[in-house]
Amino acid sequence: MLKGIKVIDFTNYLPGPFATLRLAELGAEIIKVEPPEGDPARHTGLSKHGNGLVFLANNRQKKSITLNLKEKDGYDTALKLIAHADVVLESFRPGVMEKLGLGYEAVQKVKPDIVYCSISGYGQKGLLSKLGNHDLNYMALSGVLAQFKDKAGKPVHPSITLADYLGGFAANERILAGLVSRTLTGNGSYHSISITDQLVSLLGNHILVEQETGAGNGIDVLSGSIVSYALYETSDGRFMSIGALEPKFWANFCQAHGREEWIGAHYSTTTNANPVYLELMALFKSKTFYEWIEFAQKVDCCMAPVLEIGELVTNPYFQEKELVFASTWGDYQVKMHSDLEQESITSPPQKNEHNEEILNNILI
Repeated sequence: MLKGIKVIDFTNYLPGPFATLRLAELGAEIIKVEPPEGDPARHTGLSKHGNGLVFLANNRQKKSITLNLKEKDGYDTALKLIAHADVVLESFRPGVMEKLGLGYEAVQKVKPDIVYCSISGYGQKGLLSKLGNHDLNYMALSGVLAQFKDKAGKPVHPSITLADYLGGFAANERILAGLVSRTLTGNGSYHSISITDQLVSLLGNHILVEQETGAGNGIDVLSGSIVSYALYETSDGRFMSIGALEPKFWANFCQAHGREEWIGAHYSTTTNANPVYLELMALFKSKTFYEWIEFAQKVDCCMAPVLEIGELVTNPYFQEKELVFASTWGDYQVKMHSDLEQESITSPPQKNEHNEEILNNILI
């Protein structure tokens, strides 16, 4: 799909490498430019093999070259790489690439039709743009973290860096749009991705609802406030989700248990003052987690188990798609595009593994 597209990837850690992994699975050639000491993610969460888990998860199907961009040889090599490329992706602090002589305006002189994308926490200009922050800060400032609260109203610390991943998705969206535009116009383009801004883009419903009603948790029926769209505990301490918003799905659930009298309580509240809610909690606690999974596969009522990470590998749904697969180098990996067949899957590169290949075959 993107065969023939060459991406020069100056990013480290997660948002950028996640973005270029997705592009790699679409067929793009990714040349990962690392500092002499390598991507810091190589040392983040070491695996049993001594490699960084964050690096291993996000850098397969890429080529690695190490360059010291502060030295003339490294700078010159980077410019030559860009001159042969279609896309540049970088995630330094605002102004760093310009200081290195590799900002968009400088790059345009050697590659006028380049599609250039910068990922940062708060954008390239303006308030906060120069400050260092991380995923948790972006989620907090954007209002997204406030959507994850316990029953006491305290924000719940997430165990997944949603902001970083969303930043990667947004970068890909703009890169692909830039490539389409280049095909149509012949012109390159510059794209600044603010991770925080991308999070806020998720909150259109929430902001409008808050303006109209004063409630800050978005569409009320989707927030766990009604019995037909909620989480329930099973007899063995696990949890099931039910999302039977449409009447037919709720009716299917109620009729499967011989409780037609519950059908009218479709949108009733998840409070202890609601007898149907109390009865539903008791019903869910009368069966085990796996009994409920079996039920969910037989009755069409929008029900799914709350799986733990370790269960994804053995879950029939993911096994069928081979979405989580055992790699030839010994680690489990996750496909970025489950519907696409991969011709070949190469392991995450060793630091500067492809220096000679790139210098000999690409720059000459």
